[in-house]
Amino acid sequence: MTVLLYAVEDRVATLTINRPEKRNSLSGEVIDLILERLDEAEQDNDIRAIVITGAGEKAFCSGADLGGGVGGSGTNNYADMLKRIVAYPKPTVARVDGYCLAGGMGLMLACDIVIGSDRSVYGTPEVNVGLWPSMISALIFRNMLPKQALPMILMGERFGADKAMQMGFLSEVVPAEELDGRVQAIAQNLAAKSPAGMKLGKASYNGMQNMPLNDALDYLSQELTKVASTKDAAEGIQAFMQKRKPNFTGE
Repeated sequence: MTVLLYAVEDRVATLTINRPEKRNSLSGEVIDLILERLDEAEQDNDIRAIVITGAGEKAFCSGADLGGGVGGSGTNNYADMLKRIVAYPKPTVARVDGYCLAGGMGLMLACDIVIGSDRSVYGTPEVNVGLWPSMISALIFRNMLPKQALPMILMGERFGADKAMQMGFLSEVVPAEELDGRVQAIAQNLAAKSPAGMKLGKASYNGMQNMPLNDALDYLSQELTKVASTKDAAEGIQAFMQKRKPNFTGE
């Protein structure tokens, strides 16, 4: 069985962890395939957005497969995957249904946009087996306040989508039956935008993190000049003036 499904439709690539019998846990093979497919999608100029999800209704991703090669050098591969998604030049969307736990939370938080169903469940249960959510804490503390994050990590309890939304983990919560339609609409919205603007914009967003205000403003001023000089920007402005849809090429 293929542990990672890959499909491209309407300029959107969808990566689906296909291990429903193991709640779509992350094995070394799954992580390697995700990295390979991300490389492939980046090189395909027709692909404008990425959706990451899990097969079935029970789980988006339940974290590391403790018996499947995630550990030792596998932890480095997991870290590489998170870094790759965070810095990915094309917009990424996590489609979350069912359980999203431990390393699955890291995978979700690495994406730009997270859409969760109203039946999705979240948590960092590592402490319950004597571990700690070490790598994913780097993303957790970038998405929520410490006094919310630490109790979640220390107690290892699970919680629902509404609380995850309140805690800053999710972009939206939708009824389960509307999840696919909403994710598709968002992906198509992203696919219609300028690839050049998205790439440079995401790079500037990541680049300004932790900069002092004055340094960030100077840096972003330079980055704006780069974006404004692209052919996509010229096309976008011309299309606006002519009251038509822009034809972005990614240049």
